[in-house]
Amino acid sequence: METEYYPPQDPLVILHEDAEVLLVDKPSGLLSVPGKGPHLADCLLTRVQQVFPGALLVHRLDRDTSGVMIFAMTPYAQRHLGLQFEKRMTRKTYVARVWGVLAEPAGTIDLPLIVDWPNRPLQKVCHDTGKPAQTDWKRIKDEGDTARVRMFPRTGRSHQLRVHMLSIGHPILGDPFYATGPARDYPRLMLHSEELRFNHPQGGRSTKIRSKAPF
Repeated sequence: METEYYPPQDPLVILHEDAEVLLVDKPSGLLSVPGKGPHLADCLLTRVQQVFPGALLVHRLDRDTSGVMIFAMTPYAQRHLGLQFEKRMTRKTYVARVWGVLAEPAGTIDLPLIVDWPNRPLQKVCHDTGKPAQTDWKRIKDEGDTARVRMFPRTGRSHQLRVHMLSIGHPILGDPFYATGPARDYPRLMLHSEELRFNHPQGGRSTKIRSKAPF
């Protein structure tokens, strides 16, 4: 169920760079890592490594999601950051535009997720076999028939924010996999990784890097 791949040609946007970490602003429509086949070779990792040959992967963002993504500049930093993601010590904040008007100002979605095998790469809610997934959300403002929300995932399941918002009746606008009808009729997935908080591998200080949503 893959869509055609026409990666954007935006120049690399560096948010922060030092001896241990590199943070960049990933554009929507660009894979984080190479896919299967030469037509899916262009990705943020290879673009970063063209400029910073020693950069190492730490985590991923969905192809259609934009925003803050961190790379390690040393093997030590990669291990340090990888452990933080594994133990949920990082704090990620996302901004999205969703379909419909939210009845509540904030809430928590606690629904287990698993891959929808016949329709890969789609994910689905499954109380029998799904892995635990929790998302906190807060309404920023209503925008007519849509709303702007901020989301704070407690877990990092594939497509978590997209499926969780769909599950409460508010799909993210422009989602090529989960939105239907007028909710899908947008130029891109309206989901952006706005902020990443982590402990810096050098000295352990709490570090916060932000990127303003382009929508």
